[in-house]
Amino acid sequence: MSTRPVVSVYDEKGAVTEAQIKMPAVFRAPIRPDLVAFIHDQVRKNKRQAHGVSTKAGHQHSAESWGTGRAVARIPRVRGGGTHRSGQGAFGNQCRGGHMFAPLKVWRRWHRRVNLAQKRYAVCSAIAASGMPALLQARGHVIDKMAEIPFVVSDKVESFRKTKEAVQFLRRSHVWDDIERVYNSKRTRAGKGKMRNKQYKRKLGPIVVYGQDKEVARAFRNIPGVDVVNVERLNLLKLAPGGHLGRLIIWTESAFKKLDAIYGTLKTNSSKLKKGWSVPRTTMQNADFSRLIRSEEIVKAIRPAIYKQTRAKPHRNPLKKNRLMRKLNPYSSVLKAAARRVQKKSAPKAKAK
Repeated sequence: MSTRPVVSVYDEKGAVTEAQIKMPAVFRAPIRPDLVAFIHDQVRKNKRQAHGVSTKAGHQHSAESWGTGRAVARIPRVRGGGTHRSGQGAFGNQCRGGHMFAPLKVWRRWHRRVNLAQKRYAVCSAIAASGMPALLQARGHVIDKMAEIPFVVSDKVESFRKTKEAVQFLRRSHVWDDIERVYNSKRTRAGKGKMRNKQYKRKLGPIVVYGQDKEVARAFRNIPGVDVVNVERLNLLKLAPGGHLGRLIIWTESAFKKLDAIYGTLKTNSSKLKKGWSVPRTTMQNADFSRLIRSEEIVKAIRPAIYKQTRAKPHRNPLKKNRLMRKLNPYSSVLKAAARRVQKKSAPKAKAK
């Protein structure tokens, strides 16, 4: 989360202005990649179209089982004669030209109902993640030359109508390096999508969030990888494509100022546009576990260790180690001494022979 107090505003030429805006409270929301990935998966399913196989598929044959007594399987067989097809199995999923096993039905549960509070929480996390340069770079955005993150520009950008103006603005703001990354990432899609008017794939670039004038979309819509969205209609599919946090966002001044009114502040139920909603708070003020566990307060409260950790002794063979054998059987030394005496008495007899 970003904890900077104020954010500078840049003009359409990429130069910093005297205006400064207080950092909205939504940038202090907890970043929950697990929640964002789950909600993104659920919301994405709501755009699917139903598909399935024909109810007649695999059953368009004149076929009938031959019954028992003919030493063949009882699968339905194509009637007639004179061709290779006659007598062949039909209808079954193991047969040529038969139906598929468990055919796809159009009444499958395609869509998902998504919890509204969780969806809002995920959007807040995505916005908060967009204010951290490390997460933007981890996602692949090229922001080395950009002056500031989050990047806020004056409302004059909303008056753009020509793509030439938008390109000139992106170049002066040092955002064009990220657009070139989109150009260079164009590649052919794998699989059958090539036959469905989706031959190419490419990465995504920045997203422009405006506050008032929706005509600004005309200027940015022909630039590859760039999306344009109203601040009051922020979509998790746009803020975290693929369920991955850290998309580069270009805010206009009016849009940035509206964030507190839309998502609220740290006060309870402070949002003006979302009833009963406020910015989520972190459960832990300090998430550094190693620092917590070593703090003086916790160390004093923890009981001392009851036992000392000892290493397991290696196993030794008492048949080879006399000291271990004496521990197990103290009489073993007497037996070994007797064995040696017998060995000495038998040695001279062996030499005499």
